[in-house]
Amino acid sequence: MLKSIVDAFKVPELRKKILFTLAILALYRLGAYVPVPGIPFREFATAYQDSGVAMSMLDLFTGGALSNFSVFSLGIMPYITASIIMQLMQGVIPAVGRWAKEGDSGRKKITQVTRYLTLGLGLINAIGYLLLFQSKTYGVVFPSTVPYPLMCITIVFTLVAGTAFIMWMGELITQRGVGNGMSLIIFTSIVSRVPSAIFSSVTLQSDTGMGIAFTILILLVVLACIPAIIYVERAQRRIPVSYAKRVQGRKMMGGQSTYLPLKVNAAGVIPIIFASCILYLPAQLAAIFNVDWLQAMANACSTGWINWILTLVLIVFFAYFYTSMVFNPEETADNIKKQGGFIPGVRPGTATVTYIRNVLKRITLPGGLFIAAIAVVPTILFYFTNNSLIQSFGGTSILIMIGVALDTMSKVESQLKMHNYDGFFK
Repeated sequence: MLKSIVDAFKVPELRKKILFTLAILALYRLGAYVPVPGIPFREFATAYQDSGVAMSMLDLFTGGALSNFSVFSLGIMPYITASIIMQLMQGVIPAVGRWAKEGDSGRKKITQVTRYLTLGLGLINAIGYLLLFQSKTYGVVFPSTVPYPLMCITIVFTLVAGTAFIMWMGELITQRGVGNGMSLIIFTSIVSRVPSAIFSSVTLQSDTGMGIAFTILILLVVLACIPAIIYVERAQRRIPVSYAKRVQGRKMMGGQSTYLPLKVNAAGVIPIIFASCILYLPAQLAAIFNVDWLQAMANACSTGWINWILTLVLIVFFAYFYTSMVFNPEETADNIKKQGGFIPGVRPGTATVTYIRNVLKRITLPGGLFIAAIAVVPTILFYFTNNSLIQSFGGTSILIMIGVALDTMSKVESQLKMHNYDGFFK
């Protein structure tokens, strides 16, 4: 692996992409510590220490930006919410569905609408956070040196601008860097919380002498789970495909066999991200409206048995939903037929489409259940132990980190193979 990393920096084009990606991520981490103008930082930090589980999880996905009330406090969540809405609209609104099938021009339209929707959601969230932190729960009092309306406008505008800047940075990484920009930003946010979580875990039970031992045990369990997660992430169901012999000019073509690879977890980390966004939507609404029953609902959806059941159901649902969005059995069967191929024992046409669809349904269920179990079990352990390391290294976090890392390594590997270098995966 070290040799592959060295080889990656030997390729000038790939080296520029890697350094550009790292520079953008470093800029993102810097923004997480730049406070919003006019915020009494010490007073806010003291008040935030008593926040609930829902706000702690939102802070995890912002990389600590929310607890600092920085310019990136809203994080990437408004963009993810907008992306989910646009994905759902493709199956509800015919015009949006046609855009998705128009190629690059259609994708540009969807991207443009997603950007505007992100700014709208960011504006709503910014106003909600402003009202929440001035409520009785936090009681943050802004300095009186600046007129109150101007202060509120400045804070809201800064938070929305921070969301737009994060969105821009993510798109820059996707276009000019390595990997998916939005996923890498979430990856960076989660990883940045790990060192402080390890320190907190060590000191949590230092009086009994169990802090270090418990922390080491958690890290060993995480290391043991990583190979199993990678195995499922790269697992495939290979459908055999044969091609009939045909004469093309003076050459005999076809007569060979290959396979159609179907990933067990074709959706990757998208179900985890989408499910997390849906589950923490009540926390965002509670921040906006600051109603007691809504706050109770947000805490229930963020922890406890309701959270565990909803996490399981939503992850499996989005595994099926996103797989159906990215993989079209009709188009695949049609391409096989046009190339003179067929699945042994299955008639071409409708029978092939049905066969591929049934195989996809069967392999998506165990893949969805596996990632749901990995996401739920650490959440249950955190509920009973209240160890911050389990929260930072929980199932959702570790699945996102591994999924994003594998996707990024695959992108780098494809670049290495183009220049006749061995990749990460031998």
